Amino acid sequence: MTVQTRVILNPYANRWGASKLEGAIRSALTEAGIRYTLELSQGPGHCQDLAAQAARDGYGRVVAAGGDGTLGEVVNGLLAADAGSRTPTLGIIPVGTANDFVANLKLDPSLPAAVARLVSGRPRQIDVCRLNDRYFINNAGLGLEPHITALQQRMRGVSGIVRYLLATLVGIAQNPQWQMTLTWDGGEYAGPATLVSIGNGARTGGLFFTVPDARPADGLLSFTCGNIPTRWQILRAFPMILKSGPGNIAEHPQVIQRHCHQLTVRTNRPTHAHTDGELLPGLLDRAQFEILPGRLEVLVDGSLATQTHAD
Repeated sequence: MTVQTRVILNPYANRWGASKLEGAIRSALTEAGIRYTLELSQGPGHCQDLAAQAARDGYGRVVAAGGDGTLGEVVNGLLAADAGSRTPTLGIIPVGTANDFVANLKLDPSLPAAVARLVSGRPRQIDVCRLNDRYFINNAGLGLEPHITALQQRMRGVSGIVRYLLATLVGIAQNPQWQMTLTWDGGEYAGPATLVSIGNGARTGGLFFTVPDARPADGLLSFTCGNIPTRWQILRAFPMILKSGPGNIAEHPQVIQRHCHQLTVRTNRPTHAHTDGELLPGLLDRAQFEILPGRLEVLVDGSLATQTHAD
């Protein structure tokens, strides 16, 4: 039986770079013998609407063609749709700037490899996280991290990873600080905090391993909370956030990393928040996070599909 496939292409991904790939994507899908329909999103939130409609229309597979923000919108559409008990399998054609979730799954990001996974890939159960009423699949943050996201979204004249890096340096120079109270399974922290980063995957922003031990299929919500008060201390710690192995940011004496099922964060003053690199509207001073283990099927290479949930 042929699986009905709906492809949702976000032409704005990679600062309109994805729009130039529509023809190549269509050709690759056709040459692979995939029967599909393709929809272009028209603006913020439209990918979510298209994904929800695809789920309600009975598509067995929905493919997100874009970056991590596109993925986040599609995931929200799939999980919010009133489509009965079956959620469509998620496929990914990574044509965004950073494509962090694909990297965290250790997938080849090239177009031929992405299309090949739609033909011969296997579904793997992946965890999904939730911030209040918003789902996310890779990363979320409060404090400095979304402050930097807001900065990079306003930048002009630079693109790609360079934009993320420049925004980070500007954010460090501004050095916003908060008082936060965090409560999680059997633990609590109350005091000054520069940022809280919540990871379903270790890498975000193309370069940064803000939650270095986060894994997308371990059934746990992973987070780091850092209290690094001065610009000089943040700059000295900055190389640690670029490492996934020894010497990473979780080893900093003023940073904690924990793994749990639920996390509540309260702040003394409102902060930006982001999910999968996209800013939530407005500011918030209370955030409730939880993990939904194995909630979504994602197409991966056959060798990765057989890994245990904790790998």
